Formats: sequence, structure tokens, C-alpha cells
Amino acid sequence: MDSDIETIFKQNSTSYYYSSLLFPRDVREDVFKLYSYVRKIDDFVDDLPQEKDKLDRYRELTVKNWESGQTDEKIVNYFLEVARKNNFEKEWAEAFLNSMEMDTYKEEYETMEESLEYIRGSAEVIGLMMVRILGLDEQAEQYAELLGRSMQYCNFLRDIEEDRKLGRRYLPGQKLEEYGIESLEKENVDEEKFEDFMREEIDRYFEWQREAEKGLKYIPYRVRVPVILSSRIYKYTAKKIREDPMRVFDEKVRPSKPEIFKQLIFSLRGKG
Repeated sequence: MDSDIETIFKQNSTSYYYSSLLFPRDVREDVFKLYSYVRKIDDFVDDLPQEKDKLDRYRELTVKNWESGQTDEKIVNYFLEVARKNNFEKEWAEAFLNSMEMDTYKEEYETMEESLEYIRGSAEVIGLMMVRILGLDEQAEQYAELLGRSMQYCNFLRDIEEDRKLGRRYLPGQKLEEYGIESLEKENVDEEKFEDFMREEIDRYFEWQREAEKGLKYIPYRVRVPVILSSRIYKYTAKKIREDPMRVFDEKVRPSKPEIFKQLIFSLRGKG
């Protein structure tokens, strides 16, 4: 496997990286190629200053060369190779690129509908791509979309401080207003109101997650364990945030390597 795609993946997504190592070799290579593309583009819009010219170039190369798959960018070529091999829908790639472009001009989301529009492209369509890579039936698609949604929403809650420093707020402004939260700066936030808000939104994540996990029955065991491990890692993170919501201002909440190993043991037993 190309070491470049492994480096890109590992540097940008610890939990997905370690989970994906458990896929069979042929599947793992496709997953790494997919996520190196996704993470590379994510870097373009998360870097300060943003590299919109590179985002535009990747978009053009992806869309124009969807059929041929021949470009002068290795990471794009890998993605297009995987897309053709697994019969990705072109609109999935376009939805992803649209959400990434939103990061170059949209700073705040006021309604849940707006947040879900972003999540559709940034996470749900990636779930659909994974369904194709894993060779699953269409019945699994709705659950894969929901799994992507739940995990992305958990990221929004976990990364409040990181996103604020980038000038972004993905959580719906209307929900914050319901709790009377006027600021997401640690020194200005009302701790009691913030904790109530965070716990309700973590519960929303768990509701989506529970529904998504009903789709595990459509995944053969040989490729199910990595999916279960990813789910368990996110649930661990969400539980820790629910216990102490204010900690999101001080650290990026995620499991340690020993904790990931512990979660792996449960995953191998098929426990979601």
C-alpha cells in the first residue's frame, strides 16, 4: 500500500485509522484510498489560511475525470479508482465536495435542517460509499447514512472549541437559543445551561446511533468488527462528554490506545 495514503489517514483520523486496520487487505486498501482523499480535502478547508484553490482543483479533477479516472493528482486518481471499482454514484462525490466548499463561506448554522444538509455531504454519503466498498445490500444504506450522521454530530459536540477557533459553529443556533446560550467561549458560557444543552444533544447522537446499529445485521462478520469498533469508540467519547460537558473546552475527548484495545475485545465478541 502507498505509504502516503496511510500517513494522510493516520494523521487525520485516529479512531477510523485503527478501526480500518481490521478490514481484510483488499477492503482495507480501498478504505485507505477513500479516506486519504476525504481527509486531504478536509485539510484544504481546515488549514489557516484555507487553500480554496486546491479544493477547486480537486473538485474539477474529480468531476471532469469521473469516467476516465486519469488526472495528475495521485490522491484523486486513487479515489476515482475506488469509485469506479465499487460503483459510487457521482452525486455522492459532488455532495461531499459541496459540503467541503460550505466550509469556505459558511460560518454558522442556524437550524437543524442546515446542519443536516452539511452532514449529508460530509458524512452520510461517505457511509454510502462504505456500503459499496464492503459489498453490502441496499438494505444497509439507510443505516450507513445514519451512522455517518451520528458520528459527525458527535464530532460537532466534541470539537466545539476547535471549530470556534476556526470561526465555525456547526451546532444549530436555534438549539443554543432554546437554552439561552449566547456564547460558546469558555470564559463567557453559562456552565449549567451549556451542560443541559450538551446532554440533550448527546442523547440525540445516541438515538441516531442506536437506530444505525440495527444495520449491523447486514454486515458479514469479516468486515463487521471494524464498524463495531468505530461505533464503540464514538459511544465511549460521547459518554465521557456527557459525564462532563465542560471538558470539550480543554481537550479533544477521545479514547487512549489501551482503551481502544479494550473496545476491540468487545468488538471481536460482536458487541455493539
